[in-house]
Amino acid sequence: MGKQRGRKDQATRKWENLINTEIVCVLGLLTAAIALYLSGIDNVALRDWDEGIVAGVARNIWRSFPDGNTWLYPTINYNDPYWNKPPLVHWLVAFSYSLFGVNEGSTRLFPALLSAITVPLLYKIGREIKSDRSTAIFSALVYLTLLPIARHGRVAMLDGAVNCWFCLGVWCLLRGRKDRRWLLGTGLGIGAICLTKGMMMGVLLGGIIIIFLLWDSPKILLNPYFITSLILGTAPAIAWYLLQYLHYGQEFLGISLGKQTFNRIWQPVSNVSSPPWYYLLEIAKYSLPWLIFLPYGIQLAWKNRDLSWGRLTLIWSGVYLLAISLMVTKLPWYVMPIYPGLSLLIGAGLATAWQSKQYLLSWKISLSILTAICSLAVIYLSISGQLELDLIIILGIVIVSLAIATILLWSNGDRAIPTLIGGFYLGLLLFFNSNHWLWELNEAFPTRKIAAEIKQHTPAKQIVYTAYPNFRPALNFYSDRNLIPADDTKLKQTWQQNQPAYLLLDTDAIDRLDLRSYITLSKKIDGVTWQLISNQ
Repeated sequence: MGKQRGRKDQATRKWENLINTEIVCVLGLLTAAIALYLSGIDNVALRDWDEGIVAGVARNIWRSFPDGNTWLYPTINYNDPYWNKPPLVHWLVAFSYSLFGVNEGSTRLFPALLSAITVPLLYKIGREIKSDRSTAIFSALVYLTLLPIARHGRVAMLDGAVNCWFCLGVWCLLRGRKDRRWLLGTGLGIGAICLTKGMMMGVLLGGIIIIFLLWDSPKILLNPYFITSLILGTAPAIAWYLLQYLHYGQEFLGISLGKQTFNRIWQPVSNVSSPPWYYLLEIAKYSLPWLIFLPYGIQLAWKNRDLSWGRLTLIWSGVYLLAISLMVTKLPWYVMPIYPGLSLLIGAGLATAWQSKQYLLSWKISLSILTAICSLAVIYLSISGQLELDLIIILGIVIVSLAIATILLWSNGDRAIPTLIGGFYLGLLLFFNSNHWLWELNEAFPTRKIAAEIKQHTPAKQIVYTAYPNFRPALNFYSDRNLIPADDTKLKQTWQQNQPAYLLLDTDAIDRLDLRSYITLSKKIDGVTWQLISNQ
């Protein structure tokens, strides 16, 4: 009797230790992710396009709530309907505005938090499909320190949220193989994707789940919990689309589901198209050094394609890459949902090598070459004056970690991979606390100071025409005005017919248009030659 009780107590303690270890891992990963993704989110301006659009739509929702119905029928600028994407993330940003006011930090807060939550979710997925904890930990840490995930996941865009919802759906699906009640979370994840980035993304990622089930667990497809989850999960998104149709009519379907969604499969939107291998190049450019370890992970998954983890990772990565590569419209952030799948592949390869303490010769050679190239590049750019001091320090830390990891890799040391992860995490943390991490801001003139001049010298809700050829949603957001690009003919007509007329022009446009008797309302800012002028 005593021995039996002792065995029960021992089993209980073992189970408690396991639970405690899981809690420590989840909380540790979540803390590290929050610290990285929220660090410095308010130190640079919002970028065009998506950030400016998300912020503008969310501000309109915040301003009208609770008296208006803008939360249900979102608008952009002032009263123009916003039909591009459903408003789930916009609702979260508007809620953030109600708590913390309108600023860069509050705009990016909830998208960054959702991205951070994805890290422990990926760990839990790894725990479900692999028996060893090291695979799950390495997969989550690789995902945490991937540059494209860390950058795009912390801005006010929709892709970090999509990754979070999809990882939630996959985790619930894997849990549901043992306890069918967990399957209810799968439909909620797919539904949240539909309410975040539209029906096409929901169909694509939901299709990946269906293909995995057909190969791995086909009985689940007919399970009442799974069917119910799909119905309940997608019902809010379907209801939202139906309400928009009833409110706006056929035009909404033509633009939202047509031009802004399914047309992107076979037509370039805004002339944005690239060859089929575009996303392979994107992955290759921004996934180093983890790209070095990916081929071995794919090889392991293929060898274990009779197991769930091999099937899931191959379908997740392969089907999604094929789908976006065949699309005519290609944008860099479309590739984001593939990175959790790639991280699971890389994590499996790293864990296998780490446990055996035998690292591939190709890894050693590739990491040595990468370290040498990065070192020479940083030395050259530093001597030529093309790098600022803070970037030199950040890159120096990364290179030192690469060098130490390379040495440990050649000696088959078990600290090689942790050193690489730790060095990249520290480098990213410092990088995000600099003003360099959102380099897209350098593609056009800065917005905040020019927007302040426009806001100061124009009436509220004023339309301002500009000679700048492209829309600047971030400039619209900061100025709280509607700036419309126009050619010379339109600018002259506006000047002659409107009283008052406000134009944002550079010096070349002012000379070219030869306008008479204009009033300069703003000064040149930071060496930028743009000025606000009026005919009154």
